[in-house]
Amino acid sequence: MTPASPIRKIYQGVANRRQMFRMFDRHGQRPNRWESDDSALFRGEWFEIAKVEHDYMLDILPPLWMRGEMFAMREFLTETITSIFYTLRIDGKVRYFHGYCDLTDLRSPVAMRDAIVERESWPVKAMTHEERLEHIWSATHDEYRGFAGDRWHPQFRGKRTVLVYGRRGGTVLKLLEELTEDEIQAKLPVHLRHLPERRAA
Repeated sequence: MTPASPIRKIYQGVANRRQMFRMFDRHGQRPNRWESDDSALFRGEWFEIAKVEHDYMLDILPPLWMRGEMFAMREFLTETITSIFYTLRIDGKVRYFHGYCDLTDLRSPVAMRDAIVERESWPVKAMTHEERLEHIWSATHDEYRGFAGDRWHPQFRGKRTVLVYGRRGGTVLKLLEELTEDEIQAKLPVHLRHLPERRAA
């Protein structure tokens, strides 16, 4: 599997309930699911939700714990990864977020919170190259995304793939990480295409 960066925004904008549940397991098509520890795929992923989704998740089960502006879900995604939900005041506005934290690292919920606040406090609205790819992966329907399997060279197997339109009108399966700038622009929604690109810290 492709190693993921420690803490990363995976969706631009505020996810509605349907989008939120899709992103809870956006790697659901991974090969050999449940046969190995897939914690690295999820650890550090976060996105914004609305208050109604935040409150809905709070009411599903009693939280594992509540600490100030955050609470942890009682049900774990993997042995050590669970959902943390945040209520954060950023630039004077209360906003809501979901993130996956590894609770073997006791500081991970705080590190996630700090990373979200830092990212959402950027003075100029922009996206990193990695955020563009993560948004494409999150927003693409399961029928048009997947993981490289046995037909790919061994060094590519397990990497994420997406279906793109080819030059001659057909479609071709490409590695997500190898999308060209033109392909990235075509796959992003119109309102995100012209945001400036910011280099990851």
